[in-house]
Amino acid sequence: MITIDRGGNWLGLWTLYWREVRRFVKVYNQTVVAPVVTTLLFLAIFALALGHTAGAQDATYLQFLAPGLVMMAITQNSFANTSSSIIIAKVQGNIVDTLMPPLTAFELTLAMAMGGATRGLAVGIVASLSVSIFLPVRIHDVGALLYFAFTASLMLSLLGLAGGIWADKFDHIAAVTNFIVVPLSFLSGTFYSVERLPPFFQAVAHLNPFFYMIDGFRYGWTGRADMNTTLGMAVVAASCIGLWILCHRMFATGYKLKA
Repeated sequence: MITIDRGGNWLGLWTLYWREVRRFVKVYNQTVVAPVVTTLLFLAIFALALGHTAGAQDATYLQFLAPGLVMMAITQNSFANTSSSIIIAKVQGNIVDTLMPPLTAFELTLAMAMGGATRGLAVGIVASLSVSIFLPVRIHDVGALLYFAFTASLMLSLLGLAGGIWADKFDHIAAVTNFIVVPLSFLSGTFYSVERLPPFFQAVAHLNPFFYMIDGFRYGWTGRADMNTTLGMAVVAASCIGLWILCHRMFATGYKLKA
């Protein structure tokens, strides 16, 4: 059961959150600039290979592709921030510095998850602005765009937090990245419309929560979606809640955190 101290250690929560933000801001060339460059390289490669060919639902392919690439950058960097923070602290043996202050499991989860989400959103904003230099961008639904950007970054931040707590060494977290995060990102409609898949594989794609956050983000950007946006909002929100409960439980019990 999740309990919240109504008084709350707000200073401690803010300090831990700010520490997580400073971790990526101090090396912004690696944590923000590099992912944006990667996004633009993907866009350039597809532009050179395919040009402005017809894409999903009569949008040009590059306009269809851009939101997926931005969302992929958001999710991968949200995951990387929390997972690296926890696993580095565990391997170096200074995780005690995070656990000793008078912070509840709720406050630990909130501060670290929001730190990762902040990095994801920062990358998303810079990537979107960079893409807009090369492609005309007309936002269809600001509310949907912001909702899916935030919930997706929070979801992957929580997944990274859970993965970092579970992992015993860097190889473990690399396995989560290579066999869960990247495949789910690539197979969720980032580069193609799932409507072009055979019925069976469409059904499989609809079981992937990454599909809903990318599809919803693309709807907010272009107004085109493969699934009902309200359903997508519910699926992503449910995923965030489930991962939040998992991370809170891990902190509350000290799973793989306390000797």
